[in-house]
Amino acid sequence: MNKRKLSFWEIWNMSFGFLGIQFGFALQGGFMSRIFQTLGAGKEDIPFLWIAAPLTGLLVQPIIGVLSDHTWSPKWGRRRPYFLIGAILSSLALFLVPHSSALWIAAGFLWILDASINISMEPFRALVADKLPDSQRSYGFVVQTLIIGVGTWVASKLPLLLSELGVSDTAASGVVPMSVKVAFAIGAGVFLMSILYTVFTTSEYPPEDMEAFEQERKKKNRFLTDIRENVGSMPTTMKKLGVVQFFSWFAFFTMWSLANPALTEHVFNTPAPVLSEYNMDIPEQAARFEEVNTAFQESSNLVGSYMGTYGLSSMAFALLLVLYTSKRKINRKYVHMVSLILGGFGFIMMKYIPSHEYLTLSFILIGLSWGSILSMPYAMLSSSVNPKKMGVIMGLFNMFIVIPQIVASLGGVNFVSGLLGEEAINAMTVAGISLIIAGLCNFLITNKNAITYHSETE
Repeated sequence: MNKRKLSFWEIWNMSFGFLGIQFGFALQGGFMSRIFQTLGAGKEDIPFLWIAAPLTGLLVQPIIGVLSDHTWSPKWGRRRPYFLIGAILSSLALFLVPHSSALWIAAGFLWILDASINISMEPFRALVADKLPDSQRSYGFVVQTLIIGVGTWVASKLPLLLSELGVSDTAASGVVPMSVKVAFAIGAGVFLMSILYTVFTTSEYPPEDMEAFEQERKKKNRFLTDIRENVGSMPTTMKKLGVVQFFSWFAFFTMWSLANPALTEHVFNTPAPVLSEYNMDIPEQAARFEEVNTAFQESSNLVGSYMGTYGLSSMAFALLLVLYTSKRKINRKYVHMVSLILGGFGFIMMKYIPSHEYLTLSFILIGLSWGSILSMPYAMLSSSVNPKKMGVIMGLFNMFIVIPQIVASLGGVNFVSGLLGEEAINAMTVAGISLIIAGLCNFLITNKNAITYHSETE
C-alpha cells in the first residue's frame, strides 16, 4: 500500500494518546515504590513487588498485538478499540491504587494497572507503522517520544506541585499521603481524555484485501499459530535489537523500582522509617515516627520531581530529532549507541554527587537514553519486518522489554547490586553499567535499512 506522508499535526493527533499512557507510567514508575514503602515494604522486597509490570506486559502485549492485527471495524478501525478499552481500565486503576490499605492490595492494583496500560500501549506502536510510509517512521516514533517526554515531566512533578499548593504530605502510618492520591486522580483523568482525543481525531487504513483479511481472521487457532510462526521466523535484526533492549530495560526497571529508596537514603539522608522500630503507644516515639515519615515523603516528592527531568530531557532530545528527521536521514544505530552510553554515566554519577541539585544533570543524561529507547529501536525494527504483521511483531518485540525486567525483579538486580555492597545506591551503579553495555551492543546491528532508511528510488 502506498501511504501518503502525514503532516506534523496528523502525526501529533495519532500520538497524543501517549500523553495519558505516559502519565500512567510516570506515576507508576516514580511513586509506586514510595507507595510500597509507605505500606511497609523493605527496599530488598521492592523489585519482586514490581514483577507485575513485566509479567503483564509479557502476557498482554503479544495477545493484544495478534487481536488488533485481526480486528477491523469501519467505525473504530483496527487499533483504536484497544486504546479505548485500556484507557478506561487504566484510569480506574490509577485512581484506586494510592487508596490501597495493605501491601498486597497495592501489588494487586499494580497488576491491573500495568495490564490495562499495556492494552492501550502496544497498538500505539503498531499504529505508527500502519499509518506512516517508511521514510517517516523515525519521525513518527520521535513525535511519540516528544509527547512521552511531556507526560513524564508533568506527571512526575505532580505530587511536589500539589504539596507546594498546600495538599498534605503528612499521613498516618501505612496511609499514602493526600498529595499522591490527588496526583494519581489527575493522572487518571488525563489518561482517559488524551486517549479519547486520539480515538476521535485519527482514522486508520482498512486492510488492503478485505476478502483475504476476513478469511485469515476466521481461521481457527490463529492466535497461537501467529505467535508460534513469528517467534520461529524472527528476523535477525529483531534478535540483535533484543540484546540491546535487554540491557536497556534492565537498567530502567532498576531505576523505577529502586531510585526512590536509593536516593532518599543516599542523597537526601531520609530513608523510609521502619514501623517496628517505633512504639506508637509512646507519644514521643509516635511524634518522631511522624517527623521521620514526613521527611521521607517530602524527599520522595523531590525524587519524583528530579525523575521528571529525564522526561523533559527526552522531550528536548526528541524535539531536536523531530526537526532533523523531518528533512534528513539519521544513523539510528549511532544515535542510539551514544544516547545509551551517556545515560549510563548519568546513573553512575549519582553515587558521587555532592548534593541533590546535581541529580538534574544525572537525569538529563538519562533522558537522552530514554528518548532514544522510545524511538530508535522501533524505527529500526519497523523498517525490517513484514508490515502486515506489525501488531504481533511489536507485541513479540515486547518480550525483549519484559524479560530483563522479570530477571531483575526475581533477584537479578538485588544480586548484582549486592556484589557492590549493601547500600541501596549501588543499584543505580548497576543500572549505569547495564546501559553502557546496551549502548555497545549496537555494534551488532548491521542491516542497512534498519540503520538508515534507504528508498529504492534514491
